[in-house]
Amino acid sequence: MSAFRSGLVALLGRPNVGKSTLANALARSRVAAVSPRPQTTRRRITAVVHGDGWQAVLLDLPGFQKPADALTARMQATVDRNLEDCDAALLVLNAAEEIGGGDRFIAERLRHAGLPVIVVLNKVDGLDRDAVARAIVRASELVDFAALHPVSALRGDGVDALREDLPQLLGEGPRYFPEGAASDQTEEELAAEMIREAALARLRQEVPHALAVDVQEIEPAREGVVVRAVLVVETESQKGIVVGRGGSMIRAIGGSAREAIGHVWGTAVHLDLVVKVRRRWREDESMLERLGL
Repeated sequence: MSAFRSGLVALLGRPNVGKSTLANALARSRVAAVSPRPQTTRRRITAVVHGDGWQAVLLDLPGFQKPADALTARMQATVDRNLEDCDAALLVLNAAEEIGGGDRFIAERLRHAGLPVIVVLNKVDGLDRDAVARAIVRASELVDFAALHPVSALRGDGVDALREDLPQLLGEGPRYFPEGAASDQTEEELAAEMIREAALARLRQEVPHALAVDVQEIEPAREGVVVRAVLVVETESQKGIVVGRGGSMIRAIGGSAREAIGHVWGTAVHLDLVVKVRRRWREDESMLERLGL
């Protein structure tokens, strides 16, 4: 009988290249918030991929970036710290864009770390064959790789072939998670991810970076569960936007998040959301600790 194979695999790339969408697709479960906004992923999200005789633990990390405040400094520190513990990496690139300085910086970090790499060319669904071929050539010159996969994480194109290649990155190791487990997130963390995803899909550009979700309580109800959470913003004007005229925005966010959480948990969810102002929370170390960032 062959030995079980496993490992920690860093999911790396510039902000907004689709790392979280890919993590969800590979894990076949909704474990990470997804939106077109940069900085959607603020902390490490674990996505577990199971195979026959192997298990890959994907660490969906924040995008590489130059720290601008205490929050983004912590996000970059999360990348640096977790990369040291990984056995391999998936380097995710946007196939529709030219290779940029951020891509080259990440590739250099991977060369320095000496990790085996699979290059993932994401977002190929909007490209013709010639454009995909050109993107493959560009990517192949960026870093040494064990395999290169053009995929559309959003549509699922190419994801199964990528999943089948993951075992070549893994060495002999333990089963870190039981069969069927998709992540190590707590219920509070997962609920916060789904609420923030619903908010990011609806809010204007100036609000998303200043928004955080603090899940205060999850308790059983007569039917399903009750989730009570605070949406934290930095100014009164942002609070007004999140609440919306007559409460329309917060109701829309709550309705979408309630459906998403209920789908993942398989139960009815009653969602109680309030919006509070916490000025300059992104510079408040105690607040960042509370939010797990």
